[in-house]
Amino acid sequence: MHASGPCPGSTDSTGVPAGSPSGPDGPFGPFGRFGLPGAPGTDEFWAAAPVSVPSGDGGWTTLFRWRGAPAVVEFESWSDPVPLVRWHDTDCWYAEVRMPARLRVTYRFRTDDGAYADPYNPAGAGGERSIAATPDAPPQPHWPAVAASDVLPLPRARIRWASERLGGRRTVRVHPVGGGGPVVLLLDGDDWLHLHPAMTAFDAAFAAGEMPPATLVFVPAKDRLGEFGCRPQWWEAIRDELLPLVAGGEVPADVGTLVVAGQSLGGLSALYAALEFPELVSRVACQSGSFWWEPGAEDLPDPLGGPVGGAIAARLRERPAPAGLRIAFDLGEHETRMRPHCETVEALTEKSGATVRISRSAAGHDRAGWRQALLRDVAWALS
Repeated sequence: MHASGPCPGSTDSTGVPAGSPSGPDGPFGPFGRFGLPGAPGTDEFWAAAPVSVPSGDGGWTTLFRWRGAPAVVEFESWSDPVPLVRWHDTDCWYAEVRMPARLRVTYRFRTDDGAYADPYNPAGAGGERSIAATPDAPPQPHWPAVAASDVLPLPRARIRWASERLGGRRTVRVHPVGGGGPVVLLLDGDDWLHLHPAMTAFDAAFAAGEMPPATLVFVPAKDRLGEFGCRPQWWEAIRDELLPLVAGGEVPADVGTLVVAGQSLGGLSALYAALEFPELVSRVACQSGSFWWEPGAEDLPDPLGGPVGGAIAARLRERPAPAGLRIAFDLGEHETRMRPHCETVEALTEKSGATVRISRSAAGHDRAGWRQALLRDVAWALS
């Protein structure tokens, strides 16, 4: 990936400075073909979020703009950072980035002073990230646009969890959807509280008749690899410490029916729980599970280069999944290196007799793509 806009001082084949108002790029320089509403430097010019035009190969060319100091645009797991090019002697920096069809991606601008969300994009993910989507990316109903400056609403109910098995204290938020019901454990819960408004989205899905009543439990992780890497202590603590607190809390919660929703290492942990703690977990929503994992893999130069399917595939070859398992798998369409690991585990799980749903999201390894699958697959797991 690279910025394909002209560098300051470069010329085209006619000898006219590339991107100049009188040059072949049109009256708005290299920005004209993107249909921006104003000339460079005007308020109208800065009002538009990232804009895309067809690239001619089935994909898209997307224009990113930054105002101020030199910067690069960083993407969540999908691309290397892309340097921005300065537009003549102005404070406008930009990059034309080639994107594949059907992509939703989290990005931010990195300068010498730190990382920033796109101030002209109303779709944010926390204070320093924004979300861009190609025009053919499917919509994500129920997820509101949240600017970087917005503070997301938090569930009123909270539990102070001081875990003897795991150590330390955690604040676990609890929210009833439609009055409450079966418990849905959202692993990496702080991300779904502070980066993506899961509480609002689940409520909207319920109001639209697409989600049954449930009780969301936002479970934060302190050491993702240590807690999610197929180790029993995490799930023993969930079973023996956290769920009794949820059951005795102020929010109605049916702890006898439990859905675990996890992404990446959280997805790995969710399926591990279903295999090793079947009396506790039999319904799972798994997005982009880290099924490359096996003990010590994280210390290798290429963690994804080991046995396909990792420890979970090895476990499924030895013993089938417990009876009654209901699991939805989702993977980003653009996660090429994750695909063999996930497809192997999907096939072995289905072969073992579990009820399996498999889908692909228009994203890479990115919560911006996982979030619509989260709503759909939790609803399916509860059905």
